[in-house]
Amino acid sequence: MHRDDLFLEFVRVVEKAAMACARTMGQGDRKYSDQVAVESMRQEMESVDIDGTIVIGEGERDEAPMLFIGEKVGKGGFAVDIAVDPLEGTNLCATGATNAIAVLAASDKGGLLNAPDIYMDKIVVGPSCKGRVDLKAPVADNLSAIAKALDRDVEDLVVVVLDRPRHERIIAEIRRVGARIRLIGDGDLSAGISAAVRGTNVHAVMGIGGAPEGVITAAALRCLGGEIQARFRYRSDDERARGERMGHGDEDRVYTTEELAPGENLVFAATGVTAGDLLQGVRFFGGGARTHSLVMAYQTKQVRFVDTVHMFDRDSPPRVRL
Repeated sequence: MHRDDLFLEFVRVVEKAAMACARTMGQGDRKYSDQVAVESMRQEMESVDIDGTIVIGEGERDEAPMLFIGEKVGKGGFAVDIAVDPLEGTNLCATGATNAIAVLAASDKGGLLNAPDIYMDKIVVGPSCKGRVDLKAPVADNLSAIAKALDRDVEDLVVVVLDRPRHERIIAEIRRVGARIRLIGDGDLSAGISAAVRGTNVHAVMGIGGAPEGVITAAALRCLGGEIQARFRYRSDDERARGERMGHGDEDRVYTTEELAPGENLVFAATGVTAGDLLQGVRFFGGGARTHSLVMAYQTKQVRFVDTVHMFDRDSPPRVRL
């Protein structure tokens, strides 16, 4: 990727997906919310001047009619690998909860790990704690290291954990050492980005979540200077076979941020669907909508927040105060 303006094209893609699924907010149909986000993102991707390949998508070809792993997108141009999550937080959008986002990461060929749509055990921290944690270490040791790096007490830390039965042990360990916990129903990708940004009051993310979200989180953390460590977690022989076919048969291997997203031309873009810690949700007005996006480029060391007013009808401009 060598065009300086290409990142704006990716912003447009996530904006369109966010606006499409935001129309379904609170309607209680997570599958429909995800469907309209996928369809909108795919359609908009076809107008971008890239020769794109989906390396992280909505699943395998037989399971996902659109944006499946290996699908070609774009109308031709630079060869680009793309990781997408058209709606990160389907349940959040369906219930009108906070922190649903539309997101993608892109890189030159080979710049994003080609991972199956299964689970990963993860730990995510911000730049100040980079190099201080170890996924294989006890929870107490990692929290002590994070507190020391941030020059605060363990009791002052906030750790985000997905509210799942599989996390009963890790939640108990966090509580035992006295750190605070924010349990979330969905959206560990958004939480991981928050951990790398000062002022969000999120100091770490721990637990098992989706592998696709892990790769996209790694792309964001490369741009922000944070760290993620992750290892695959297989729940069945079929998942293990899929992982082995992609070269990830060693379940004990811990992947670093740089191994998950090794590209030097990384671009990350996200648009808020519902209001959240980092991004405003989509706000509709008569004749238009307003979106709030985050776009980052690793090579140029740029992090930008983009506030966009979309005029659906130019003859009836949106009634919004700029």
